[in-house]
Amino acid sequence: MNLKVRFALFFSIMGPGIVTAFADNDAGGIATYAAAGAKYGYSLIFTMLISTVLLAIAQEISARTGAVTGRGLSDLIRENYGVKWTFFAMSVLLIANLGTTASEFSGIATSFEIFGVSKYLSVPIMAFIIWWLVIKTDYGKLEKILLILCITFFSYVISGIIVHPPWPHILVESITPSFSGTPAFLMMAIGVIGTTITPWGQFYVQASVVDKGITAKDYRYTRWDVLIGTFFTGFIAFFIIVATAATLYVNHIPIETAKDVALALKPLAGNYASFLFGFGLLGASMLAAFVLPLSTSYAVCEAFGFEHGISKSYKEAPAFFSLYTVLIVFGAVIVLWPNLSLYNIMLTTQVVNGILLPPILIFMVLIASKKSIMGEYVNSGLFNVIAWAFTFILVLLTLLLLLSTLFPEYITHSLGFLSL
Repeated sequence: MNLKVRFALFFSIMGPGIVTAFADNDAGGIATYAAAGAKYGYSLIFTMLISTVLLAIAQEISARTGAVTGRGLSDLIRENYGVKWTFFAMSVLLIANLGTTASEFSGIATSFEIFGVSKYLSVPIMAFIIWWLVIKTDYGKLEKILLILCITFFSYVISGIIVHPPWPHILVESITPSFSGTPAFLMMAIGVIGTTITPWGQFYVQASVVDKGITAKDYRYTRWDVLIGTFFTGFIAFFIIVATAATLYVNHIPIETAKDVALALKPLAGNYASFLFGFGLLGASMLAAFVLPLSTSYAVCEAFGFEHGISKSYKEAPAFFSLYTVLIVFGAVIVLWPNLSLYNIMLTTQVVNGILLPPILIFMVLIASKKSIMGEYVNSGLFNVIAWAFTFILVLLTLLLLLSTLFPEYITHSLGFLSL
């Protein structure tokens, strides 16, 4: 097969990995990365880079499992571990996704407010457009729309460059681990990991691989799709932290909302930086507002045997589209609730994602380790060691957050020697 044919095949297959990885940098993700840069400067860049590597591992497992089995993650959990564990997994997913869906519409509302448009106008209109496009289009057309939205993320790269950050210092910080036992730092660290690697992302990438009809023989191209998407996830997040650390952190400017970030950037870095931040937030929020409710609908319908798929009609998959509609309406209504802190919604949901991720990862690794399911594509011994270590780290961080909240003085004293 010549190079031209290989590139053509890759471009026909690409999409699930790139879209899922970019959607991981959603409204809550942007708020979390911006808060990390504004509150802790460059000290959490190392955590973000590690979580990007771990994202690549998680997405690769999900995409490979989907290509080999032709089935979604929740479907495999039900078959291999029974209805009770499936119900548990779906409960975890729904808890995380209800809040995160509201977070995406928070991002849409905030981005329009940056440009002077009320959320009471922007949110209902955008919710209808997103709902209508999914109801009326097929997978191929929707994927093209999602890939176009991915381009908007590069506004953050431009923002990070035009603020003229101290690159040598950033390089040192990027390779230097930094840790603190304080609840606030732990919460932010879990938030960074929770927004980079999400429970819904694992369900969506596997479901979209299946929906697109990718099989094991084409999987090597999907692996590149996953790795390229993961690289750009970390790349974009890096520049968000850099932009806020180089402006807000050094000037000791606190932020309460994502809107505050955009407005604070204006006098410090100029109108272009402020505009680019708001534009990137809008694109990111819209992308995730498409993808996240879809991932929930895919997972729940797979788990309980309902027809599902974007390319199907409402009559063919009523449960799939009904659940999707409920999530869209719920997310929009929550955001329109008076006196609700949109920023707190976005940050809180990222921490919830980080706490609820380990159970989903355990199911993923167990399934991908079964030769009876995966055949020659089963996890290798080394890959399993890395995946289980990754899961253990997340469990440990979650426990530290819980203990530091209950016994802050003891944990801070015990872990203080790790702070650099």
